[in-house]
Amino acid sequence: MLDTVARIPPGRVMTYGDVAEYVGAGTARTVGTVLARFGDEDDVPWHRVIRASGEPNPSAPAEALRRLRADGTPLGRGGDRVDLGRARWDGEVGETEDAEETQETQEAGEVGAMASAGGESAVGRVDAAGDQ
Repeated sequence: MLDTVARIPPGRVMTYGDVAEYVGAGTARTVGTVLARFGDEDDVPWHRVIRASGEPNPSAPAEALRRLRADGTPLGRGGDRVDLGRARWDGEVGETEDAEETQETQEAGEVGAMASAGGESAVGRVDAAGDQ
């Protein structure tokens, strides 16, 4: 279970039930118990496992939401629940590779834009009013 949780990419989540189904063992409650006992390891992104309602980890919701925001996880309007429609991860590795490839392509494009703008990124220019 911990290996599965460790593979959840930043910006994506699985529910407790998703993890149990994916590994083919236990229940959502079992996953919660395992994370409560062993989820504090540095390589276990416990905050990426959430309730089926989109609510974060019930034992540390504020910290989980802080980490989810830092990951770039899509949240609902109120910002207190994950938008499962956009953030749920199904365990497919290709999806992560595609996201990494897209990120690399975007970064390469930004570097090229900075070079063609004389060292100034068109994305990063801000006028006096603070608008981009």
